[in-house]
Amino acid sequence: MKLFTTLSIAAIMILAYSSCEKVIDIKLRDADQKYVIEGNITNEPGQCSVSITQTKAFSEDNNFPGVSGATVTVSDNGGTAIPLVETGQGIYTTSIINGAPGHTYTLKILVNGKTFGSVSTLPLPVNLDSIFIEDRILFGDSTKIVNITYKDPAAVGDAYRFLQYRNNVQEKTVFVNNDDFTNGNAVTTQLLVFGNDDDDKKIKAGDSIKVTMQCLDTPVYKYWFSIDAATGESNNATPANPVTNITGGALGYFSAHTTQSKTVRVP
Repeated sequence: MKLFTTLSIAAIMILAYSSCEKVIDIKLRDADQKYVIEGNITNEPGQCSVSITQTKAFSEDNNFPGVSGATVTVSDNGGTAIPLVETGQGIYTTSIINGAPGHTYTLKILVNGKTFGSVSTLPLPVNLDSIFIEDRILFGDSTKIVNITYKDPAAVGDAYRFLQYRNNVQEKTVFVNNDDFTNGNAVTTQLLVFGNDDDDKKIKAGDSIKVTMQCLDTPVYKYWFSIDAATGESNNATPANPVTNITGGALGYFSAHTTQSKTVRVP
């Protein structure tokens, strides 16, 4: 009888508690839709392209189709504006412009009554001297790490981005560097990848590793640095939109940069 009474009291308390619960409906406010522009022009012939997409509401999927029908032009050192042709949905290209070191390129986009623009200067090239693989002990495990070497010029303000490919698949980590502490020096940089516990993605003997080195101007470096800061392992700040060099309210970047690649087989 005592057990029955105790269970009855417990049941009454649960019912009373549940009847006092209030369903809280959290309404997530969707951010205003924005255009996202990614433009690149390099010192390699025919490498000038711009992609245009749009952000989506929080409740929508993560598929971001390209935006068609835009008018996109690029001019070299303030010369004649060269139109880019839409070669895929939201992808605009031209083979007429060849990026030249020291030249400044101006991007202009007209889309759905909105105007966006950007300016980027293609820096002088810095040679990627070598890449090599080094075995290191990280967190108690032996790990193969990619190293690169280059000689930073005497002039200040040089900035770099490195893209790492393993068996033709790009590593998603953002690798950027500048000459704030290495100006005029011979530099050896490790391309460290944190938080990668997937054995299938670790560098192994026999893998083909390619590293592409890009020389950036300062505004583009700030864009990639802000991407790195927002996604890096040591970042504790509230995520924010990366620093853009696009005017008119769009997200993204327009980058005139040099590019050079080297490939090595992991021993």
